[in-house]
Amino acid sequence: MIRQTIVPAAAAMLAAAVSACTSLSSGPATSESADVVIYGSSPAALTAAIEARRHGKTAVIVCPETRIGGLTTGGLGQTDIGNKSAFGGLALQFYRDVADYYKDPAHWKYEKRSDYVPDGQCAGTLGTDSMWTFEPHAALEILEGWEKSHSLRIFRGEYLDRGAGGVVVRDGRIVSMRTLSGSVYSGRMFVDATYEGDLLAAAGVSYVVGREANSVYGETISGIQRGKSVGHQFNARVDPYVVKGDPKSGLLPFVEPDAAEPDGAGDRRVQAYCFRMCLTDDPSNRIPFVKPAGYDPKNYELLLRNLEAIDPKVFVENADNPRKYMPWINSRMPNRKTDTNNRTGFSTDFIGQNHRWPEASYAEREKMLKEHLDYQMGLMWTLANNPRVPAPIRETVAKWGTCRDEFRDGLGNGWQSQLYVREGRRMVGDYVATEHDVLRERTTSRPVAMAAYGMDSHHVRRYVGGDGFVRNEGNIEDWRAGGRPYPLDYGVIVPKKSDCLNLFVPVCVSASHMAFGSIRMEPVFFALGQVAGAAASLAIDDGVAVQDIEYPKLRKALLGEGQVLGLGNPEK
Repeated sequence: MIRQTIVPAAAAMLAAAVSACTSLSSGPATSESADVVIYGSSPAALTAAIEARRHGKTAVIVCPETRIGGLTTGGLGQTDIGNKSAFGGLALQFYRDVADYYKDPAHWKYEKRSDYVPDGQCAGTLGTDSMWTFEPHAALEILEGWEKSHSLRIFRGEYLDRGAGGVVVRDGRIVSMRTLSGSVYSGRMFVDATYEGDLLAAAGVSYVVGREANSVYGETISGIQRGKSVGHQFNARVDPYVVKGDPKSGLLPFVEPDAAEPDGAGDRRVQAYCFRMCLTDDPSNRIPFVKPAGYDPKNYELLLRNLEAIDPKVFVENADNPRKYMPWINSRMPNRKTDTNNRTGFSTDFIGQNHRWPEASYAEREKMLKEHLDYQMGLMWTLANNPRVPAPIRETVAKWGTCRDEFRDGLGNGWQSQLYVREGRRMVGDYVATEHDVLRERTTSRPVAMAAYGMDSHHVRRYVGGDGFVRNEGNIEDWRAGGRPYPLDYGVIVPKKSDCLNLFVPVCVSASHMAFGSIRMEPVFFALGQVAGAAASLAIDDGVAVQDIEYPKLRKALLGEGQVLGLGNPEK
């Protein structure tokens, strides 16, 4: 599609360090065929390949990335999930492998195992037969171990040609996919295991980007949500204008006028992305935060105004618990490291600057990746150094930095190359999971895996409220179901029969925006990838479309591998 221009554009954007991790493949073209061709490097890609091989099928993984594992190896070490008993099979095996990894004293370099206490939603999980917090390099070592032990064939640095002819479809079936290197991968079944849904889109499968209106599926929390966006909000009366109180001076960066659409209306905006930083306070391993080239103080003026609006008494009253006022979630990982995520009104989420990502060209994504990196580097430098940052926050942040021993294959200075793409395209199949599934208001006759998290969307835009002050919009954290596990129907991973007969989509599943906000967790992707591998094998054996496999056979296969299909009812 853009084969002649993408490589120089990417190189110009990110320079040598970035190009080493994310530039497009320039290796010799090849021709490969397999029973199951998987595109992407997320956990679902690995489990799909492993399960297919267990059924005696050949499988290849083709991915743009050089680092496998997606967010699991890309900084998300604090596993976002509720009831962990909802997971078995290869998903649980990974977290058991993490526990085994940390039983080795040699893997505790910067602290003693006895001194490490998990916090957040993974508190209390150390010492069990599974472990749900981990360092990025530990996750990578485990998954690369899976690659070797299961003899997985992985073709790294291969970008799907998303232009005309890049994916060949005949009689409703994908026949082959071509990458920008000219390599062709042919198969009987295909799996889109990307966070963006690039393969499903190139194959002509129905999808949506953004937020549906509440009216589409009879939901209550989808679409635009000004009134319900109460979390991660600005403090009172933070002025959005370059000159306070003067609209003629213009809006500060990344603020927009309010939208005309009412609450509950749909749009094509996408919840914010960030890097899930792995930080340390160990001086021997810490890289101090640095100011990025081209740093613009105006980009952080709203941050400073928001911090200056905090009542100083807050710092005194919470001196022993800085979590109450810190603009981050700094969850503990082993070896004096953290998984650091967004918190408060102005934090690591680059709100409103990613809406084009799911459908963007590779060159556009490279540009947005660089913009997200510069934004987050500048944010951390500002928090650690700007004298307008309240001293308790500034002094705390300055104790931390990125890790010398993590992401050596990343963007440099301890930064990873995997952006946290919280939501890309979402397939639209015959079965669409909605808030009614999460709330267990709808039952499924074909459960294949479980999800166990509240409906969670980050903010999608920053705007001027009706009172003239800045607001964020889009953050919904709905825990009406209390994180109670619920089953996922087989239909969430298969397209409409009229769209494609031999494709599985275990990441960009068929779900509404808010249901996806619950499903979009790495353990679920592990589980759904395993479902895809089993179902692909059955479809090949029986010579049927993916929509027509016999569910009892699939259920038997999944239960035989330890997959959890329901809690409290073994017959499910």
